[in-house]
Amino acid sequence: LPADGARTLMASLALDDPDRLYPGVDPLVAECDPASLTAFSWGLFELWLSAGAPSKDGWAMDQLRRFADDVAVRRLTDLIREWPGQSQNRKAVRGLEILGHIGSEAALRSVQAIASNAKFKALKKTAAAQIEVIAERLDLSLDQLADRLLPDFGLSSDEPLVLDYGPRSFTVKFDESLKPFVVDDKGKRRASAPKPAAADDAELAQAAFERFALLRKELKAAATEQVKRLEAAMIAQREWTVPEFRQYLVEHPVAWQLTSRLVWQCSTGDGWRSFRLAEDRTAADAEDEPFDLPEGGSVRIAHPVTLGAEVSAWAEVFADYEILQPFEQLTRLVLALTDEERASGRVARFEGAKTGAGPLIGLLKRGWKYGDPRERSYGRGIFYEFPEGGFLLLEPSPGVHPGYGGYDDNEQVLEKVVLALPEDGEVDAVRMSETLTVAARIARATR
Repeated sequence: LPADGARTLMASLALDDPDRLYPGVDPLVAECDPASLTAFSWGLFELWLSAGAPSKDGWAMDQLRRFADDVAVRRLTDLIREWPGQSQNRKAVRGLEILGHIGSEAALRSVQAIASNAKFKALKKTAAAQIEVIAERLDLSLDQLADRLLPDFGLSSDEPLVLDYGPRSFTVKFDESLKPFVVDDKGKRRASAPKPAAADDAELAQAAFERFALLRKELKAAATEQVKRLEAAMIAQREWTVPEFRQYLVEHPVAWQLTSRLVWQCSTGDGWRSFRLAEDRTAADAEDEPFDLPEGGSVRIAHPVTLGAEVSAWAEVFADYEILQPFEQLTRLVLALTDEERASGRVARFEGAKTGAGPLIGLLKRGWKYGDPRERSYGRGIFYEFPEGGFLLLEPSPGVHPGYGGYDDNEQVLEKVVLALPEDGEVDAVRMSETLTVAARIARATR
């Protein structure tokens, strides 16, 4: 654009609004080269910053939502992380909103990363809220959005990553916790890529060594989060459509490393059929027979409760193939209420057990609540409310309080474990098993 055109573009951008786009912008943008527009956009933003970031000209920051590429997203993300420490919280919040409007995978992943690991709590909270806004705008649940934001870290779903050192090479593989390791040409496993040796091609080997180091660093946080998400999905019995399952869990090069280590179930119209993912990414049952997933079906991670008697058959299959699991699935504890517990409203098997205050207070981060659901007064118990109605209440003595650490620094005894069921007496069997398992582990915890 000539100088006059650039001035016209800036004037149009000043009238532009995220919620009401100014129609004069698009005709001007259509005449421009995208790469030069991106450079112009970032230069305009930097000019605004150098002028002291006057609030009346905030459009110079807002316009990034139209033109920022992945490089600009990374640069803006770095600034967003720094601004709260410079008492520029409002600017950081505005930056998060801009990332949300950009809407690219890089932008959304940046918001997600800030929500997960930003140093400033207020910034993390704002990022988490922005994720909810983004999910709503895209008509996705938070879990569906998280599926779509898992990076591939440069890996391919077709071929394994091979580190080329010149005269030798190493194939990158992953263990059950998504931790990468390498296997050499002779099949020997190494915990990490070796440092380049004198006989290696110096340039190739150094690049390969650094590639592995970066992969391991980038995967560390993502791996932990992904394992937690999959376990939570099993507990909640979250369902995916078959196309979603294929795209985000089977064909994704990172997710595949975990999903291939689990037993799944697919709705068939006559119930749920269990399967695993074979090396060629096809479904196979416990007899190793191929299984075609119905396009209109739903897929979920199998829980031992829903597998029932099939657990032993699958345990044998996984043992034969030496498949280690990312979390307890086939070996998971399964518990159910006895008739006496249902009738009495007490789970006496855990009563009298000694435990520590720390494990009890830790339940507050896992969906449990402090108090007593039977009373309006502020009780001293820890309880879990079933979505269907009812609760399981742990009453420790001498008692805990989440706000007073010193008071909690003592041994606790589970005096009562109180059960209340919904009117029809039924709670989802998986949810009940998981809740009782938490209580069982608390009853065994001493610190």
